[in-house]
Amino acid sequence: MTSTIVYRGELRTELTHLQSGTVIENDAPTDNQGKGERFSPTDMLATSLGSCMITTMAIRAADMNLNFEGTKIDILKIMSTDAPRRVAGIKADLYFTNQFSATEEQKEQLERIARNCPVEKSLHPDLKLDVTFHW
Repeated sequence: MTSTIVYRGELRTELTHLQSGTVIENDAPTDNQGKGERFSPTDMLATSLGSCMITTMAIRAADMNLNFEGTKIDILKIMSTDAPRRVAGIKADLYFTNQFSATEEQKEQLERIARNCPVEKSLHPDLKLDVTFHW
């Protein structure tokens, strides 16, 4: 088993990662009767994409002896305006620090790795992805 989820009332859930014991709370978003005080499940879906991209890139960057520390991804989740309610798109902007130095070939490898991370490959093909690498 990976996790357990317990409903805590007021449209909040508590998610426990069983291997580590880490706990995260989710709220329904404000546009769906929630308080919006925590990540919503759809926020986490979009954020998981960014986390997966940056993690897989960091693994490869370490193999290439590149200083990847400080790299960040800004994520924008775009909800559909029609039914069914769903994430229609995700915009990801990746920013690298001034200390990051890579060849064009290394940059191409890192982009390819990011765009083939397990989360991206698990998303529905109708979900529009807009990924920009700001080297």
